[in-house]
Amino acid sequence: MPATATSSRQASVAALRFGQLAAMGTVAALILIAGVWASWGTAQHVMLAKGREQGTMTVAECEDGVCTGSYRPVSVGSEARGEVVLDQTVGVGAGETYTVVVKPGSRDVVRSGPAGFLYAWVPLGGALLLASVVVAGGLGLPRTGWALAGTGFALVTAAWVAL
Repeated sequence: MPATATSSRQASVAALRFGQLAAMGTVAALILIAGVWASWGTAQHVMLAKGREQGTMTVAECEDGVCTGSYRPVSVGSEARGEVVLDQTVGVGAGETYTVVVKPGSRDVVRSGPAGFLYAWVPLGGALLLASVVVAGGLGLPRTGWALAGTGFALVTAAWVAL
């Protein structure tokens, strides 16, 4: 086989490998960005709670995926409300009281504290688990894949324990 055919074949293999790495890297990055994006909608209210209305919610009833109840303020400038809405999550039961943050301009609340913080980042934990498969298999980085999987599993498990 002539030298030019061998070098041409090596160049083709290198180009295909680069294409695979670029594609799988892009997929992994998009999965992680989607996880952060999905988490940030709730996490911003929990993490940046300073200056927002904070209080406690006593759950009256839960049905159709939402819980309603009364809101009692604990922060300065917050007003009591007869009814606020909390998306029904695992571990929320009628008659229980939870610390919450009010979403600005609405009657929707999100759980605050360690349980609310961890629960808000569960979508990122799922994205880490999914991206770990792409990183380990598609990029050929098994140690990095295991690290992503371990981090995602730890986040999801910590949220489950906290709730």
